[in-house]
Amino acid sequence: MKPFTTLTGVAAPLPKANVDTDQIIPARFLKTIARTGLGKSLFANFRYDEQGQENPDFVLNQAPYRNAEVLIAFENFGCGSSREHAPWALLDFGIRCVIAPDFADIFHNNSFKNGILPVKLPREICAALMEDAKLGGNARITVDLERQVVVRPSGEEIPFEVDPFRKHCLLNGLDDIGQTMQHKPAIDDFEARQRAAQPWLYA
Repeated sequence: MKPFTTLTGVAAPLPKANVDTDQIIPARFLKTIARTGLGKSLFANFRYDEQGQENPDFVLNQAPYRNAEVLIAFENFGCGSSREHAPWALLDFGIRCVIAPDFADIFHNNSFKNGILPVKLPREICAALMEDAKLGGNARITVDLERQVVVRPSGEEIPFEVDPFRKHCLLNGLDDIGQTMQHKPAIDDFEARQRAAQPWLYA
């Protein structure tokens, strides 16, 4: 998993509440277990019409938001059914941070496990960040995980909270497998001792 330290990039405003996982990645795209290739289907029902043509009114189809790395939304982002494809699709599109007043629990957990930082900020601050984002590509924001601040284009720093363990994992690029592999010497030592004492388990 790619570490998340400091991100400076274009933020896309999505002034919607209760954006559910079926809106993030519709169920018809869940046939794959690959983590790549889902970005083109992110928000498919918003981005494309019935003929598969781009909807020019949707934010991610507009310059400079085609290259957005931050998404700003309103309450209860990621609600609905549990699907890890939702953070996969965001990440494959290029979004590494979502800022919203709150998140559905399962989406919140899945985001951390896949290298996306969900930042909780009050609605009024999210609304202000959306206004910043509407200024276009020159209005980049910075998300500094080490210092736990979001920096507006004006230079104003907005602090946010994050669980220390999840912060450690993101800073070091550790998913569940990565955390386990930190203990590889101890695992190897245990297996060697067990193999010597109980060789029939390895026959």
